[in-house]
Amino acid sequence: THPERILWAEPGISKLGLADFNADIADWILPHVTGRVLSLLRCPSGTSAKCFFAKHPWSGLSDVVQRVGVGETQPMLAIDGLAGLMSFVQAGVVEIHPWGCRADHLEQPDRLIFDLDPGEDAPWEAVVEAAKELRDRLETCSLKSFVKTSGSKGLHVVVPVEPLVGWDKAKSFTASVAQAMARDRPDRYVATVAKRVRRGRIFIDYLRNDRGATAVAAYSTRALPRASVSTPLAWGELSEGLHSDHFTVGNLRHRLEFLKRDPWQGFFIIRQRIPVDPR
Repeated sequence: THPERILWAEPGISKLGLADFNADIADWILPHVTGRVLSLLRCPSGTSAKCFFAKHPWSGLSDVVQRVGVGETQPMLAIDGLAGLMSFVQAGVVEIHPWGCRADHLEQPDRLIFDLDPGEDAPWEAVVEAAKELRDRLETCSLKSFVKTSGSKGLHVVVPVEPLVGWDKAKSFTASVAQAMARDRPDRYVATVAKRVRRGRIFIDYLRNDRGATAVAAYSTRALPRASVSTPLAWGELSEGLHSDHFTVGNLRHRLEFLKRDPWQGFFIIRQRIPVDPR
């Protein structure tokens, strides 16, 4: 309904435009969001009006969206294909934020996420360098990582892992990596959420590795003026000239059409484990 409703005023993208975009990139986004508990940012009157997060079923929600019990009084939501994605468009969903685990494996994460969030006055090139340093540190732990734009200001470094340990151990490991970087380069990095210490530095946010915590999905649109999209990159593409909001609803399809290979080749088949302190 209301296909003409404008969701992003600046580029003039309508609700129908979002439906067409999601249909065109379905093969890219669905592997990252199906079978996972989702938090959804709804902007039913457009991104310049009131938006709100929805985690539980709402009146009129299609039956193609699955209800998942997570131990709360109300179920949460999951989808298994394009029909579910389209039902979200109908409800004005413009951002999809999955949990870091499968819906059938709620207590063991299968991916770790580091959100590199630049504080005020922190230059973009510092975010790029932070991602590369994080990649190198993870490699010393025999962990291969993948990078994507957040679609906003920063970068996400994502580590697929086998779902063998619980949330506490996963968060403890990511905290140790973030804190080591902050300890070694306190002029560049912080691992605390307090904004007063983040000016000119990069916050290495490991707090998304908790049960119920989320991060925006790969290939999800963002509720930002340019209709930017959180976009996976090959490490070799990461540069000072490619900012986090570079890819948008307007240009992402062109990128995907001419890619010679998936920038996250192997993401879903790699087998690696979170290091666990034997003590």
